[in-house]
Amino acid sequence: MTINIQFVQMPTSETMEDYTIKKLGNLAKKYEWLINSEVYFKKENDPKGKGKICEIELSLNGPRIFASSNEKNYEMAVKSTIKELEKKLKKRKAEMKPYM
Repeated sequence: MTINIQFVQMPTSETMEDYTIKKLGNLAKKYEWLINSEVYFKKENDPKGKGKICEIELSLNGPRIFASSNEKNYEMAVKSTIKELEKKLKKRKAEMKPYM
């Protein structure tokens, strides 16, 4: 699986890239039919303390899968976004019909 990470209007962070690649790698081991992932990190001014946004779009056979989360730090945002993607991937896997 190809992983593209972009930091929108903020400085890049190698630790966040490594953390995200590790988490997406674990997801790719479970679902080997994933083709590509686009990851976007954004920062939003939010008076409630949140504002760290992580958006992930997965390319696979069929329609793409998208998830986004807004948390108080980027690690939590990545974790909750991947958890949401995993739910959607389980649902997609259940819908896939084995052709033999």
